[in-house]
Amino acid sequence: MQAEDDFNPVAGLCEWLDTDIRRVLAPNPSPMTFRGTNTYLLGRGTVAVIDPGPAEPTHIDAILAALEPGEQVSHILVTHSHRDHSLGVPMLKAATGAPVYAFGDSRAGLRAELAVLTDLGGGEGVDADFAPDQCLADGDVVDVGALPVRAIWTPGHMGNHMCFVSGDRIFTGDHVMGWATSMVSPPDGSVTDFMVSLDRLGAQDARVFYPAHGAPVADPAGRIAHLRTHRQTRERQILLALQGAEATPAELAAQIYTDLAPNLLPAATRNVLAHLLDLTARNLTSCEGSPGLHSQFRLE
Repeated sequence: MQAEDDFNPVAGLCEWLDTDIRRVLAPNPSPMTFRGTNTYLLGRGTVAVIDPGPAEPTHIDAILAALEPGEQVSHILVTHSHRDHSLGVPMLKAATGAPVYAFGDSRAGLRAELAVLTDLGGGEGVDADFAPDQCLADGDVVDVGALPVRAIWTPGHMGNHMCFVSGDRIFTGDHVMGWATSMVSPPDGSVTDFMVSLDRLGAQDARVFYPAHGAPVADPAGRIAHLRTHRQTRERQILLALQGAEATPAELAAQIYTDLAPNLLPAATRNVLAHLLDLTARNLTSCEGSPGLHSQFRLE
């Protein structure tokens, strides 16, 4: 895998990654998006655009400029409806007429037991207005010209998250990236689902992952193993911290993420909360009343 420190593509510049895969980086770098959102063009002649990115006119223009003469966009595929992935959809659809495919709107795929909890917060970066023209079920195949593309439902980072498989290549959205682990923020995200989806991706025997942020992942199995171990380690840290006393998610995040910049602690708190909800569902932790962001959690 290309070292992430060396991953510095130029925003708006079309780069060929394979004979039928182009990448155009959006100009939206941040601590949560790394260099920006990777928009992929899959196919030759007939092309699918995966994750149009933000509603930035220069980026939409760059996507269109990446098309060769005579090419047309037949599908707009959206891995999930966080704003850095989906806000550009209306502009690209207006320019191309292509229909939009995704698992569903921003409420689709939420775990029912999380959706009813009232003290979770969440909703960071969610595109509340997103609605695909066609909802894809797990395993559905769309034909981009002569190229079949299979959708895999991979909730975890977000309930409506999908990955797209083309041969031995998978476009993994925010579920598996090389530069960082995924944020899991309830109720939109679920650690329980995240771990199951990791296993599903691992069973695909892919040669390469193309994430929505950062460089291609050339060792998919190794990266999945690392992410699984990372989550298991975080779980053990939370259980260890709770041996001393009850604590809120924010208090646990401050204890565990000791080397994190203060401005990133709120995101870390969201991840801790996600783990606590999973641990509580497995009867390893508990709290008084309905679990939430401000609950005092304890070992069960």
